[in-house]
Amino acid sequence: MLLPNVVVILFSFNKPNGRFNYEWTKFSLDAWLHPCAAPGMCQSLTLSLRIGLLATIIATVLGTLVAFALARHRFRGRAGTNLLIFLPMATPEVVMGSSLLTLFVGIGIPLGSTTILIAHIMFCMSFVVVTVKARISGLDARLEQAAMDLYANERQTFMRVTLPLVAPGIAAAALLSFSLSFDDYIITNFNASSSSVTFPMFIWGAASRGTPVQINVIGTLMFVLALAAVGGAQLVSGRRKRV
Repeated sequence: MLLPNVVVILFSFNKPNGRFNYEWTKFSLDAWLHPCAAPGMCQSLTLSLRIGLLATIIATVLGTLVAFALARHRFRGRAGTNLLIFLPMATPEVVMGSSLLTLFVGIGIPLGSTTILIAHIMFCMSFVVVTVKARISGLDARLEQAAMDLYANERQTFMRVTLPLVAPGIAAAALLSFSLSFDDYIITNFNASSSSVTFPMFIWGAASRGTPVQINVIGTLMFVLALAAVGGAQLVSGRRKRV
């Protein structure tokens, strides 16, 4: 499973003779020393990171609130809300992307980074709600009851007991949202303009003309950062268990 990642890392140190980085030629650090040498790549990467961070923050906040409402409260329309939450996850991306394009064009919103952000928030929220709701459903209600028995009010109980217990689920949902947003191509391609090219769109366009080695450099950095995040979380979890 990790072999493709190893290939990406290896070919980030390659210096191809032609436009395509598919055959090993010789070792070189040029791509690492000049990561923005490919025209337009760093701009597309910056746009993807900005949209990914904004979509993650907004979707995580809204999704967490919805998850608490669905897990802790009974209200009219709750079953319908649960169904609507799952629809973006079950709908094919081509259908969702074209439907959003029709919506934005119909109400007169110009395509660009704003429409991409709205689309990403919409499908990321579903994953946040499902992830956080599963964490809330697994909580032991007696812990909150014990806090209130010790004269903690609702706000103190939530901030000092409930939220720390749900925090791992919220963090997992945020990481998942960022990965989905940063990696998305189909929905983004439907709702982007010619001036709002994200990193996946740049890679797709470059694949037909010749893939620059700098793409492998960015892929390697993203892979290393993901491993660092997972490793750091495991270390923190291990220390807490020992304490």
